[in-house]
Formats: sequence, C-alpha cells, structure tokens
Amino acid sequence: MTLKTHLLAGTAALLALSGAAYAESHAMMEHPETGEKLAADQTFTYRVLDEFPSIDPNLIEDVEGSHIGRNLFEGLMNQDEKGDVVPGVATGYEVSEDGLTYTFTLRDNAKWSNGEPVTAGDFVYSWQRAADPATASEYQWYMGLMKLANIDEIIAGDKEPTELGVKAVDDHTLEVTLSQPLPYFPQMVTHTTTFPVPQATIEEHGDAWTQPGNMVSNGAYVLEDRVPQEYITLTKNPEYWDAGNVIIEEVTALVINDENQALTRYLAGEFDQTDVPAGQFPRLAEEYPAQAISVPNLCSYYYNLNVTDSGPEALQDPKVREALYLAIDRDVITDNVLGGGQEPAYTLTHWATAGFEVPSIDVAEMSQQERNERAMELMAEAGYGKDGEALSLDILYNTSESHKQVATAISQMWKQTLGVDTTMANMEWQTFLTERHEKNYEVARAGWCADYNEASSFLDIMQTESSYNDSGFSNEKYDGLMAEATTAEDPLPLYTEAETILTQEFPILPIYHYATVFMMDENIKGYPLENAQDNWYAKDLYRVAGE
Repeated sequence: MTLKTHLLAGTAALLALSGAAYAESHAMMEHPETGEKLAADQTFTYRVLDEFPSIDPNLIEDVEGSHIGRNLFEGLMNQDEKGDVVPGVATGYEVSEDGLTYTFTLRDNAKWSNGEPVTAGDFVYSWQRAADPATASEYQWYMGLMKLANIDEIIAGDKEPTELGVKAVDDHTLEVTLSQPLPYFPQMVTHTTTFPVPQATIEEHGDAWTQPGNMVSNGAYVLEDRVPQEYITLTKNPEYWDAGNVIIEEVTALVINDENQALTRYLAGEFDQTDVPAGQFPRLAEEYPAQAISVPNLCSYYYNLNVTDSGPEALQDPKVREALYLAIDRDVITDNVLGGGQEPAYTLTHWATAGFEVPSIDVAEMSQQERNERAMELMAEAGYGKDGEALSLDILYNTSESHKQVATAISQMWKQTLGVDTTMANMEWQTFLTERHEKNYEVARAGWCADYNEASSFLDIMQTESSYNDSGFSNEKYDGLMAEATTAEDPLPLYTEAETILTQEFPILPIYHYATVFMMDENIKGYPLENAQDNWYAKDLYRVAGE
C-alpha cells in the first residue's frame, strides 16, 4: 500500500506540450509565456571568486561548483523559482505509508548528451559511487544524512556499496529504501551529490572524464571549454529532454579573484552578474537601482576554532573561545564593513530557514559594551588578556577582499578589547579547503549554505562524524540530539537545544547570516530571487532586448 505525495507528471506533460509552441515563439524572438521581446544574444556570463575544485557531481563540495553541476546535470528533482520541488529526470514519486520507501518514476525521454537514455541504473551507480569510501567524496557524509539503508555500514567499510538502499526496478523506476523516515527527503535529491553520472564514460576516462571533449552529462548544458583559473563555458545540450524550452544558449563563468576588479569590468559591460564588494551596496543601489540586488540567502558566515590537539592550547579553554565570540561587534561588520543586507549571527542556523525559530540567547540581547566587559572577565579568568599571558592567533581565509576586510575588523576588535594579537593569512580556495579540513590552522573563516531548506542542513555539520566539522568539535549530547531530531514529530526543540550547546562550547563563532548581494544586467530575466538557497538554473533564464 503506498501513499502518493508528489506525482508531478502533469507538470511535466505541460512542459512537454509547450515545446512546439516555444519553438515557434523563439523564431519570432518572443518569450513563449511573457511575450517579452528576446535579445538576439542569448548568453549569460557571470563572475566567480575561485576555481572550482571539481565539477564531478559526486565530488562537488562548494556552492559555485554546485551551480555548474546543476546546469551540466539533472537529478531526480529540481527546484522552482521559490525553491519548491518540481520534476527533473523523475516525473514524480510515491512514498510508502511507513515513509521508508520512495519509488521515483523516471521520464522516458531523458537522455545523456551522447544520445544514450538516462536510466534508473545511472542513479544507482552514482549513489553507490558517492557512498563508496574509495571515491573519497567530501559529501559521502551527505549520503549518510539521507538515511539510505545500509549507508552507515558502507561508510564504515562493513558492507559493500552495492548493498546501499537504492535499486533499479526497471529502466524508468528507481526504488529508494531509508532506514528511517525523513519528511524532507525529496528536497535532498535536488542536491548535486545525488545526480546521475555516466558509468561508461568514467570507466573509460578515469579522473579525466570531466575534461572538455570527454564529459557526458544529462543537464540542459554540456561542457564546451574550460581553462583553469580563467573560465568555464557551457553550451546548450540538444539532447536534453526539455531543450525546446531552453532559451540561454551559452553560459560562461569567469574566475576573477578581485571583487573590485570584477565590479569595474561588470560596469564596463563585460559580463552580466557579479558579487558586490563589501561596503559598496548602498552606493550601488542608489546609482544602479535596477541592477543592485540583495535578498536573503540560506548561508551563515562563521569562524572555525581548531579545538583539536593540533590547535593552540588557549583554544582548548571554553572561556577563551567565549571571549573571542563576545568581542566580535557583529553590527559593525554587517552595517559598516558589508552593508548589503546581511544580519548579525549569534547562532549557526540562518534565520530564514523554513520552520526554524532563532533561539533566544542572552548574548544577542546584550549591548556590545556588556559583551566586551564579559569577554575581558572571561579572558582574565583564563589567564590571558591585557593583564595576563599574551595571546596570538592566526586567522586563515581564502583569498577575497571581503574576507580580508572582515578578518581585519575582527582582528582589531580582539586586539582592542582582549589584547589578542592576530596574524592574517590567505590562500587560494583549494589549498585553503585542504588546510582547513586537515586542521592545519588556528582560526579559519568558514561559510555554510544549506543543502536543503531545513535546520538540520546547518546543524548536522557540527556532528562528530561530519566531514565539514573542521573545528574538530565532538559532543555526545549534541550528536544524540541531532540523531533524535531525524525522527521527532517536532524537531524544533531539539534544534534549539543543539544551538544552545554550540553557544556553550563555542567551537565556532557565528558572525553573520548571508544575503545574496550582487549586480545583474537588468536585461537578464528569470533569476529565482525568491529561492532562499539561491539555486538557479540557466535553463530558466533569458535575455530580453534592450530599450
């Protein structure tokens, strides 16, 4: 007996029927739904800060890599402009009454870019590959969060990846078995780690399968060209099942490490989108009101403190960690340094997360003067500070003027209030990630963006076994709360208690909750400003003709 929850074939059918109408409208250079006049140039070029560590869906670990992965590949489900789940390769799914079995129906016209059909077996191969310890995916832990049957034993090496709770009933039916119900499971399959990957191509080319000329993908775009540290270009995939409704023909991401240089080039008309440098949003919003955009984004910015034995002795003391937490004037950072709609963060989970209420904590209600006074008391009790032992800390961040400005401000706050001397060091993205993962740091900048719109997507990263727990924090009670939350009818009290533990132990120092702050050519339409995860698909964008 099964319970249908989201059988989305009707939506898919409507999209398919609109293909012919779109082809005719496109010939007339009008948008098929809005009637807007389309520009002859249907390209989208945007700027990214760093080179992508990987564009292999099973290995992607960063936000910008996920954007590329979402355009090259397509999973079971996509998100619409508001972040709601809509059909992808699957037209819909059924879930059993006990919530443990999901049966996805795959569309019969989904193809790889080489013309081969996309089948349920492609998802089985991908999920087993992501779960396999031999793959060394940084997102293997995500497969564990999905509560797939046998995943914990596979991660531990006690069972083979072939025993994962996913199987192809036939080419167009994928059956997924969970170890416990997850009400947000359908959201989780919009993530790049769960996208299908082409087994034959990977076996033929090995690690080089993601290179231009080798890559086979199933998304709306294919990999055309890539020059590391410079750019990556995608072009429209004629084999994509909904290619008739894809308007943007080419997508290019330019790697530009300097935000101010990127802004100058954007204003010169070189590309269509770029992030706003710290502190410049108020001016740009006044000068370019149709182009400057700020909307909430489900990401939180924080500092990791290395609380392992490889970290400094002072950071083993929770009093020192709390003092560092208190002495950060978050209002100065959000209002004066950034100025783009970000909000101060005293806890980890973003305030805009669905179904979440930010816990009430005393620190958030204190004045900064009160926080500073308490911070000085704690530091003195720990034997450090202006009248105690001198303390020096290194702050590590990935190369970015904005990260540098935040680090500079915090360094000054710690020096003025606590007498702490700091040294700042920046590294390019991949090296930075490696050093942070391997705990070769003292204090390190971090940011986390929700993989799905639920508080556990933030709080799970602080569990002992999370590969993104770069502070090395381990708390048995915390782990127990997060395990209990997965089956709780109302997990909010458990999330509140978990947040409270973080504000008692201080392995991380939350600083601010993100807003997506960027400049966008006003002729680019279809960007999902109401998608709080900022998950965009170039297939939904289009360029209108200028005035």
